Amino acid sequence: MVELNSLRQFLVVARLEHLSRAADELRVAQPSLSRTIGRLESELGVPLFDRSGRLRLNDTGKLFRDHVERALGELDAGRRAVAEAASQGLGSVRLASETFLTLTGPLAAFKRAHPAIEIELHWSPAEDMGRRLRAQDVDLCIASQPIHAEGLESAHLFDEAVAVVAPLGHPLADRTMVTVDELANQSFITARKGHWLRRLLDRLFAARGLTPKIVCESDEHSAIASMISAGLGIGLVPAFARRSAPHAPVAWITVDSAECRRTVTLYWGADSHLSAAARLMRTTITRWDWTTGAPQGERP
Repeated sequence: MVELNSLRQFLVVARLEHLSRAADELRVAQPSLSRTIGRLESELGVPLFDRSGRLRLNDTGKLFRDHVERALGELDAGRRAVAEAASQGLGSVRLASETFLTLTGPLAAFKRAHPAIEIELHWSPAEDMGRRLRAQDVDLCIASQPIHAEGLESAHLFDEAVAVVAPLGHPLADRTMVTVDELANQSFITARKGHWLRRLLDRLFAARGLTPKIVCESDEHSAIASMISAGLGIGLVPAFARRSAPHAPVAWITVDSAECRRTVTLYWGADSHLSAAARLMRTTITRWDWTTGAPQGERP
């Protein structure tokens, strides 16, 4: 009989496709983890990984992973529902996002209105969000790029222009608008691959047969802004960030492309049991006025 702990360990190995890194994350010995995966494959009667060269989850393993994620997700959701009912409380809410700068307003308002509710915030790339929602690892996800996964529901939050930001004194700093072709030889400071900002940059250039000249990739968005203002390069930045730092010493330049925008969407699992806390959070976020930075109908 397959043990729950073996299934949880399998999911970590399946995600990382690397035994030693999985063992480090799980804090178990690698030989022990290898034996666990071997026993699981023996019980199922099929290999779950290809071991020629680098460890790779095979098609059977991917099929099994999807079922295990759903099964463990339902089990965890059941535990949370029982705990919520037993305590007669609102429960907790787990929110994943690519960036939290956009969400500081509604999160602060939610915490003021519901101080007893525990909020868990998880940074997550968009490509992981569908899996995490189906596995009920998180309750809600906010993405700045589409999530292509079945079994999800969504609510459009807002869309906005994305501009080029350049340091003062840069040759483009006095421009009000620039084309993508004019950006071809500029040095870009941007996010790592997979982040919506990097995907937008790559997509804008690829549509014109160009490749952006990237001099720095970073996961620290505040560092990106600082390096741009220091004169190390230019970058794409959403309009929301301008409202957050209106006096930053940089020039904001419109990109002459209708595609230079981002659309922000809230996602949740269609068949998931959302706690009362998660439902309240969903309501707070969907009713937020992103223009004024206050709940709809209220003045900031």
